[in-house]
Amino acid sequence: MENLRAGWVPDRLRERREAEGLSLEEAGRGLLGIAGRVQLKGISADTVRALRQHEQGEAYPGPHYRRAYCLLYGATEADLGFRSAIPGEEASADPTQPDNGTNGTNVSAVERAVHRIGPGSGSDGADSDGADHISLRQRIIGAWRHRYSSVPHRPVLLMVGGYAGSGKTELARFLVQLTGWPVLDKDPLTRPLVEKLLVALGGDPDDRRSDLYLDQVRPLEYDCLMQSAMANLRAGVSTVLCAPFVAQMTDEAWMQRTTGQADAFGADVCPVWVRCDERSMQEHIVFRAAARDAWKIERWDEYMATVDLDLRPVVPHLVVDNRLGAAVNAADQARLAMGTPHPSA
Repeated sequence: MENLRAGWVPDRLRERREAEGLSLEEAGRGLLGIAGRVQLKGISADTVRALRQHEQGEAYPGPHYRRAYCLLYGATEADLGFRSAIPGEEASADPTQPDNGTNGTNVSAVERAVHRIGPGSGSDGADSDGADHISLRQRIIGAWRHRYSSVPHRPVLLMVGGYAGSGKTELARFLVQLTGWPVLDKDPLTRPLVEKLLVALGGDPDDRRSDLYLDQVRPLEYDCLMQSAMANLRAGVSTVLCAPFVAQMTDEAWMQRTTGQADAFGADVCPVWVRCDERSMQEHIVFRAAARDAWKIERWDEYMATVDLDLRPVVPHLVVDNRLGAAVNAADQARLAMGTPHPSA
């Protein structure tokens, strides 16, 4: 398992605060303000004590604190010494240097975040043929710049998949904020019905692992999700889907049917797989403490035995590398630069 604390250099947090000209008290108030504005949970009212512990290396900041620090200082986790940078992760702008032009900062931040989308690879490590990541990047940035363009284009069904805790929901929300495309997130869309159906069938409303759920309920969940998506495509509306898609993206026949249905409505299908590491997924699952995750938390090793971190879709696809939360951090920086409201954490 990758060590989330690898590369931790506590002094960098203090150095960044001092470079910003902030006292401990001012930085503490800033953290509380950020937490309130973007609805980050778990930030202690005694922020000065927590900040001092983090700067002196007495306590490693949790995920909520790390996100708050990055938003406060406009920096990445690697910039602030929480971990080493991963390949392809760019440093944020130097806070002592002025912006080089009107809107330069927000454009650069958005481009850095969108460029986390890269080519996928097959089981042999070769790039996934047919998945044009550059074209998708351009379409996302173009949609951000021009919410309503007069240039005709085919609608796109952007399927964001990944394991629990990988960051797919946060990344789907970010893409929606950039493009203005509607999002269909499987959990909030279907959970009330799923829980009632499981109870009606004599099961546990939080069950997500039994044959009852896998064989009788889950197919209906995805059927509802995909029918809703196709209704949008029929109307010519690009749509972002958010769901694990673990079984679906690895089922070539299922993906071919979906692509064929979308094509009948004049739309393209673009699968995006969110790559993550075990420690980060565990950290986020524990932190969100959802009832449906109780079994995973209690029997983590047993759950991880069912997870293949190297799994990729069997069709041409794109990958967002969110190991150690790098892609979510980039999205946060882009939101900060744009002045875009942050979704509830």
